[in-house]
Amino acid sequence: MCSNSQAQSATGTQSLTAGVHHLGLSVEDVKQSAQFFCDVLQFKQVGEKSDYPAIFISDGIVMLTLWQTQEQPVSFNRQQNVGLHHFALKVADEATLLDLHQRLQRHPQVEIEFSPELLGENPIKHMMCLIPGGIRMELIAMLEQ
Repeated sequence: MCSNSQAQSATGTQSLTAGVHHLGLSVEDVKQSAQFFCDVLQFKQVGEKSDYPAIFISDGIVMLTLWQTQEQPVSFNRQQNVGLHHFALKVADEATLLDLHQRLQRHPQVEIEFSPELLGENPIKHMMCLIPGGIRMELIAMLEQ
């Protein structure tokens, strides 16, 4: 278990990593999932590997690698499976979070798990949804103080 808010290695120095380079997600329909990220969240496609198949998309900060599942997919159950529980993306502000919430509510392939709400006693609002491809996505906005 890490002892301070700043991660420390076994030698007591600062963490040897510097954030997430990319996140690989296995999805049921790679083209549909990429289209969702590009159309709804304004990601850009930055690559493709058609023989795998995989599509690489980015918001300019984080890159997502969307991999096509090859067999009948099994939905994730946090109480039974090891794997990605969800991933969270930061948004610019509360207004952007509320706008995205409205867009996602209208999207026929998105299931809202919960609408924007405070995250405990923190100055943060967040929401959770299930997006095309069967992945849980959280959106987070820091509130102005």
